Amino acid sequence: MKAFITKYKYYLIGAIISLSVIGLDQLTKWLTRLYLPNQYGPFTEPALKIIPGFFHLVEHHNYGVSWSSFENNVFILYVVPIIALIVFGYFFTKVDFKSKKFYSIGLALMIAGTLGNFIDRISFGYVIDFLQFIFGSYVYPTFNVADMSLITGVIMFAIDILFFEDRRTKQVKTESETNLNHENNENN
Repeated sequence: MKAFITKYKYYLIGAIISLSVIGLDQLTKWLTRLYLPNQYGPFTEPALKIIPGFFHLVEHHNYGVSWSSFENNVFILYVVPIIALIVFGYFFTKVDFKSKKFYSIGLALMIAGTLGNFIDRISFGYVIDFLQFIFGSYVYPTFNVADMSLITGVIMFAIDILFFEDRRTKQVKTESETNLNHENNENN
């Protein structure tokens, strides 16, 4: 068991992060269905005002993706998430929480966000959103934990690729050159 954990510890850490976020996402959506006022169908109820005029909780059914775009588009709603999960799975083979923290955490969060909303879409035909922010007269599109996870993951992944990947590549190249020089000195 110890050898298994040592060999796969980074995968296990990533899986724990993803499963924890998926669990939180599904729990909050279950609580939303049970207790929050709904904003769908012919009978809409007033939102639960946590901070009146700024932050409300309400059950909203999203039949599309971001900002309810692409409603009823089977390719975008069902095929794209499957393709994304396959790509994320490939990238997940390169996780390393020691030297690639932002990359690894970001990827785990992207997987969690994608799966959290995909579970809803398969189970209900829509995604349950419940967090609503209002800025003056603008009502920001309602969202959920999976959406936050996906966006945070994308930002972390992008930061890693843009700012840390080049540094890691240079460090590996320098270490390889140092090792090669050390081996050449030993052979002489």
